[in-house]
Amino acid sequence: MNKKLLIVTHNKGKFPEIISELKGVAFDFLNLNDIPSLPPKYEVEEPAMTFEGNAIIKAVILGKKTGLITLADDSGLEVDALNGKPGIYSARYAPGTDEDRYRKLLGELKNVPDDGLGAQFHCVVAIYDPATDKIRTCEGVYRGRLIRAPRGTNGFGYDPIFFNEQLNKTNAEMTVDEKNSVSHRGMALRKAREILEKEFS
Repeated sequence: MNKKLLIVTHNKGKFPEIISELKGVAFDFLNLNDIPSLPPKYEVEEPAMTFEGNAIIKAVILGKKTGLITLADDSGLEVDALNGKPGIYSARYAPGTDEDRYRKLLGELKNVPDDGLGAQFHCVVAIYDPATDKIRTCEGVYRGRLIRAPRGTNGFGYDPIFFNEQLNKTNAEMTVDEKNSVSHRGMALRKAREILEKEFS
């Protein structure tokens, strides 16, 4: 019988991306929507000033609440011309939808020349086992550039305006497999997979 692994997300776009990168690991995957003891849309506050700090906070709190081995990530977009903003505030950069957030970001970049739109996605994954209090983290960084008009309908967040030069498409124009092969989260999850197999299974 497989152990259960709780993936700390309600996000319907993120969950399949994560489990597609972890498939074959000897765990049954759950997300927050599968935990009836949690209130609907339950969120952990993220007071840390780093991706690693917030990932650890989410993993530990949910691990202790549920008694399950827990995997949490914190990620965001760091724009060169904005000194790394929105960073840890990426998901809360503007109220409303993903589109509201990337429109606000593009508005802040309107006076930046096209060749100054370098950016990167940064992800830290934390894995926590409440039975042993063991915690491990790993990270991935994915460079690209922003474009001024959204393209594509896949993915979520800032994907429609984040352009990958090698594949010549935005994240939102990629399949899940294409995106995982290049993305910050894919990189971090490949490391997380090794850690899960060696240390948590």
